[in-house]
Amino acid sequence: MPLLHLAILALVQGITEFLPISSSGHLVLVPYVMNWTDQGLMLDVAVHVGTLLAVMLYAWREIWMMLGGLWRLLRGRIDQGTRLMLQVILGSIPVVAAGYAVQKYAGGMFRSVEVIAWTTLGFGILLGLADRAGMTVRRLEHMGYGSALAIGLAQALALIPGTSRSGITMTMARFLGFERADAARFSLLLAIPAIAGAGTLSGIELWQSGNVQLTRDAFTAAGLAFASALVAIVLMMAWLRRAGFMPFVIYRILLGGVLLYLVYAA
Repeated sequence: MPLLHLAILALVQGITEFLPISSSGHLVLVPYVMNWTDQGLMLDVAVHVGTLLAVMLYAWREIWMMLGGLWRLLRGRIDQGTRLMLQVILGSIPVVAAGYAVQKYAGGMFRSVEVIAWTTLGFGILLGLADRAGMTVRRLEHMGYGSALAIGLAQALALIPGTSRSGITMTMARFLGFERADAARFSLLLAIPAIAGAGTLSGIELWQSGNVQLTRDAFTAAGLAFASALVAIVLMMAWLRRAGFMPFVIYRILLGGVLLYLVYAA
């Protein structure tokens, strides 16, 4: 793959993975808009690894706290780290179940520009409504298992391209009254098993194909995705501590409108 194509795809994945604007939608759109061929499994696995390392580096404190909670759970004690670990596990179950069902019965039937256009627009508006309507009274330490499950059920909708995994989980968290930064932080934690699972499935498929040679393209893609994802996370969290989701909502409405025009009028 030409270096420019590789760099654009890896940067798009890294930047959009954790912003509430849909990474899968953008990755489907880039080859469509640029008239490029599909990037292939090797690049998919590489960018998944890069973004996974980025979010794990950013959230290392919470990960360490959950690991400590697991150790204390094994010793018969439950603390905040234990509860957070169980909430992340509970919130991840729906997307695993839904992902299996979609892969088995639906395949790639949703991967169309028309679907991406409508989900980008519709769920963007929903994010704006949640941000306006949702109270800002709950922190991450106030989360219960019911809230974690509700956010996890919302995350399952992200299997439809254009929905945005981070966007729909933040939307549900805002409807439940969580502060913007805490909604984003729990979304980041849910991303770890989600990205690890998706990357593992892609890796197994890649292994079965026999094309497992590590190439310069794979390392380049992983590095670019890691760097861009880390920067995007830091900037997003800094923004959400002071302001709201409206820039992301506006972007999604504009992008959705342009895509609908291309689908129906162009």
